[in-house]
Amino acid sequence: MRVEMIQRAADVLFDVPEDVHKEILMLIEAVAEDRTTHVPDIAVAFGEWCWLVYTRHGDVIEIRDVGCAR
Repeated sequence: MRVEMIQRAADVLFDVPEDVHKEILMLIEAVAEDRTTHVPDIAVAFGEWCWLVYTRHGDVIEIRDVGCAR
Protein backbone atom coordinates (compact mmCIF):
# COMPACT_ATOMS: atom_id res chain seq x y z
CA MET A 1 0.00 0.00 0.00
CA ARG A 2 2.84 2.44 0.81
CA VAL A 3 4.26 2.06 -2.70
CA GLU A 4 0.83 2.82 -4.18
CA MET A 5 0.56 6.01 -2.12
CA ILE A 6 4.04 7.15 -3.19
CA GLN A 7 3.15 6.45 -6.82
CA ARG A 8 -0.09 8.44 -6.49
CA ALA A 9 1.90 11.34 -5.07
CA ALA A 10 4.32 11.11 -7.99
CA ASP A 11 1.47 11.03 -10.51
CA VAL A 12 0.50 14.60 -9.63
CA LEU A 13 3.93 16.00 -10.46
CA PHE A 14 3.02 17.27 -13.90
CA ASP A 15 4.55 20.73 -13.39
CA VAL A 16 8.12 19.53 -12.81
CA PRO A 17 10.49 18.18 -15.45
CA GLU A 18 10.37 14.41 -15.87
CA ASP A 19 14.08 14.02 -15.05
CA VAL A 20 13.55 15.27 -11.48
CA HIS A 21 10.63 12.93 -10.68
CA LYS A 22 13.13 10.38 -9.35
CA GLU A 23 14.63 12.91 -6.93
CA ILE A 24 11.20 13.95 -5.67
CA LEU A 25 10.22 10.30 -5.21
CA MET A 26 13.41 9.78 -3.18
CA LEU A 27 12.47 12.74 -0.96
CA ILE A 28 8.94 11.39 -0.44
CA GLU A 29 10.28 7.95 0.43
CA ALA A 30 12.89 9.36 2.84
CA VAL A 31 10.29 11.44 4.64
CA ALA A 32 7.88 8.48 4.83
CA GLU A 33 10.57 6.18 6.26
CA ASP A 34 11.87 8.66 8.86
CA ARG A 35 9.73 8.09 11.92
CA THR A 36 12.28 9.33 14.46
CA THR A 37 12.58 13.00 13.49
CA HIS A 38 10.09 15.28 15.22
CA VAL A 39 8.15 17.19 12.59
CA PRO A 40 6.72 20.58 13.52
CA ASP A 41 3.57 21.83 11.85
CA ILE A 42 5.44 22.33 8.55
CA ALA A 43 8.75 20.72 7.59
CA VAL A 44 10.96 20.89 4.51
CA ALA A 45 13.18 18.26 2.89
CA PHE A 46 15.76 19.20 0.28
CA GLY A 47 17.44 17.18 -2.43
CA GLU A 48 20.11 18.33 -4.87
CA TRP A 49 17.62 20.28 -7.02
CA CYS A 50 14.23 19.71 -5.40
CA TRP A 51 12.33 20.45 -2.23
CA LEU A 52 9.34 18.99 -0.47
CA VAL A 53 7.20 20.89 2.05
CA TYR A 54 5.21 18.50 4.19
CA THR A 55 3.55 17.82 7.50
CA ARG A 56 2.93 14.54 9.29
CA HIS A 57 -0.37 13.39 10.78
CA GLY A 58 0.50 10.16 12.57
CA ASP A 59 1.42 7.70 9.81
CA VAL A 60 0.15 10.02 7.05
CA ILE A 61 2.49 12.41 5.25
CA GLU A 62 0.71 15.43 3.75
CA ILE A 63 2.69 16.96 0.89
CA ARG A 64 2.03 20.72 0.93
CA ASP A 65 4.38 21.81 -1.86
CA VAL A 66 6.96 20.27 -4.14
CA GLY A 67 9.23 21.80 -6.72
CA CYS A 68 12.63 21.99 -8.29
CA ALA A 69 15.16 24.67 -9.17
CA ARG A 70 15.81 23.42 -12.69
